[in-house]
Formats: sequence, C-alpha cells, structure tokens
Amino acid sequence: MAIKSEASDAPEILNLESFLPYRLYRLADAVSREFSRIYKDSHGLTRPEWRTLSGLGQHGTMTASAIGEQSAMHKTKVSRAVAELERRRWLTRTADENDRRVEHLALTKAGLAAYREMVPLAKAFERELLARLSHQERAAIVSGVAALELALGGK
Repeated sequence: MAIKSEASDAPEILNLESFLPYRLYRLADAVSREFSRIYKDSHGLTRPEWRTLSGLGQHGTMTASAIGEQSAMHKTKVSRAVAELERRRWLTRTADENDRRVEHLALTKAGLAAYREMVPLAKAFERELLARLSHQERAAIVSGVAALELALGGK
C-alpha cells in the first residue's frame, strides 16, 4: 500500500501570476487602458465608443450585431456606444428594408473626420508600444499572438 505524502493531500493551487490566460487578460487590459487615454483625451470617447467608431471607420456600414462580434463587446455596450455616437452626430442609423428590427450604422462626415484624426494617433501608439521591445521580442509577440489566434479559431 502506498503512503500519501502531506504534499499530495494539499489542494492544488493555481498561481495566477504565471497562468497564461490571466497574464494575457491583464496585459490586454493594461494596453487598452493606456491607449484609452489617447482617444479619451483627444475626443472624449469611452472604450466601447472607440471600438464602435473604429469598426465603422474600418469596415463602413455595419449592424450593431456585427460591431459586437467584431469588437467582442456585449450588445448593451454596443447599444450605449451607438446612442452616444448618434447623439454626437457621428453616426446614422438606417432601417433594413427587409427586416425593420435591423439597423445599418454608418459614420457621418463628422464621425469619419474624427476617425481619421484618431488613426495616426492609434498607429503612433502601436509604434511606441512596440518600440519598448527588442526586434526579437517584437517578432516573438507578433508570431505568438497570431499562433494563439489561429489555435483558438480566430484570424
């Protein structure tokens, strides 16, 4: 008969600081918070508003559902962001001809102008963030993120 050691009777503990999903979440949140200062300071936007504006700026006309899928935002956050961007007159809603429950969202001239002002700021932020890393670290992070996205059914 095998004798159990005290260590095997102890409950297994998860060290969050080394648990990859936790580390990735914290890293994504830290980067998102740092970047949010840029669009908050320049245009007074929240994260959901920025994600909605940038999705429409990149893809053109979209539905709220498509924005939610593209940005991984819950429908209530998308709805609030759409309402705020509409209040600012940065987007318009057009009812679908075949299904009145569906609205097509598009940026107005003012919304597109705001998006175009923020694109260089976003690109500069990304450049400055990656500049903190060595060439090897940049290559590793880009390929590692792409590999994880592929493994999880993303891109």
